[in-house]
Amino acid sequence: MNDLPDGFTPIFRTSPYLEMIGPIFNKLLSVQPEDDDPTKGIVIGFFAEDKHCNSKGFVHGGIVSGIADIALGYNCALSKNPPASMVTTSLTIDYVVGISRNEWIEVYVDVQKVGSRVAFANCYFVVENRRVARASGVFNRI
Repeated sequence: MNDLPDGFTPIFRTSPYLEMIGPIFNKLLSVQPEDDDPTKGIVIGFFAEDKHCNSKGFVHGGIVSGIADIALGYNCALSKNPPASMVTTSLTIDYVVGISRNEWIEVYVDVQKVGSRVAFANCYFVVENRRVARASGVFNRI
């Protein structure tokens, strides 16, 4: 197994889906909800394993999409105190370059707005200080 970067621990919340595609890790940036600090929230991280890759050896787009949904949704939910309950209504992904097997990927989220009914956020997938994918999501509060 690869060495886990400093500050990352197993993700704080899991599900059967995350167990299947994991292990997934997170790093807490700040615990202060509802301020204007762009570094608040969590960073999601994972190692690209064989099970994540397509036949060409790159992380499958479905994995990127699933991780984006988790990163965006968790950060939107955690921006409220207590955390808001949400469901995804829209998810858009742009794949910039392929993510290769054995690379460490970090997902940084920018929550745009969490209103009384709808939330908006963007995220970037980063490998070795270069952006490899981006995503945006819209979530309904339930």
